[in-house]
Amino acid sequence: MKEAISEHGGTMIAQFIRILSTREALSPKTLKEYASDLKHFIGWFEAAGPSGKEAAVFQIEDVATPTLVRYRNAMQETMVLKPSTINRRLVTLKRFFDWAVSEAKVSLDPSKPVKLVPEKKSSPRQMTEEEEAALLAATREQGSLRDQTLVFVMLQTGLWPMEVCNLTPGDIHFGGNCLIVRTGMRNKSREVPLSADCRAVLEHYLAQPQSESIYLFSSEKTGGRLTERALRHLVHKYMRAAQIEGLRTQDLRHRFGYTMAASLPLERLAQIMGHDRLNSTMIYVKDDLGKAAE
Repeated sequence: MKEAISEHGGTMIAQFIRILSTREALSPKTLKEYASDLKHFIGWFEAAGPSGKEAAVFQIEDVATPTLVRYRNAMQETMVLKPSTINRRLVTLKRFFDWAVSEAKVSLDPSKPVKLVPEKKSSPRQMTEEEEAALLAATREQGSLRDQTLVFVMLQTGLWPMEVCNLTPGDIHFGGNCLIVRTGMRNKSREVPLSADCRAVLEHYLAQPQSESIYLFSSEKTGGRLTERALRHLVHKYMRAAQIEGLRTQDLRHRFGYTMAASLPLERLAQIMGHDRLNSTMIYVKDDLGKAAE
């Protein structure tokens, strides 16, 4: 594989990275990884050419689905890379070609039919529908209105525990049917849509007399911010009451990810869940993709 790539190839990478850096709050490390993945592919392409038989200068319109399949196979069989590395580079290419289509640089996305490779790493344990129903029933039977609402919102929005603790009433935008979530990381924020059920639950919760705390789910002891430790404690309490074993507070977020992955495009789900890279979101779909891998 070529160590250096053509000037045109470098220009394409620079354009893509510039758009990413302006549209998304990605870290310099993440942007560098995207650029490195694209440089790896373009270097391979220019050494092998579109057909794999003759070197050529990279032109994005020359990349077809069979070319990407050969690249995936080369990473597996010749370069002997780890499945996680292969999938990360393929996901980068999928983002790159999605951008190329949006900018009319190509008319069709050649990366869409390309499957990821199976990974041995196990996905997070999935909460079942029965377990979700049992957890909600336990909060209704034993929990305060705050706890009932909190657990329901976690299952319906996929927020991290820290994000749940940081929510304020002002973060709820009923007009836009969304939450404005601040992660605390690099001052990032994102919109998380509210389902009709989640909106109704929040409206009922806010219609009740509230404490003077600035937080949506304040500590019932101090009136201040609920800590992540206290949040984990109350979720585990209701899990025990529901006789659910082997799950963590984080698995309420995973439950949302698995459920939504069945109906949402991967990139949209990544935005909702606050993932910098699609590779992080792949845990919710990689089992099915692995089974379908060519």
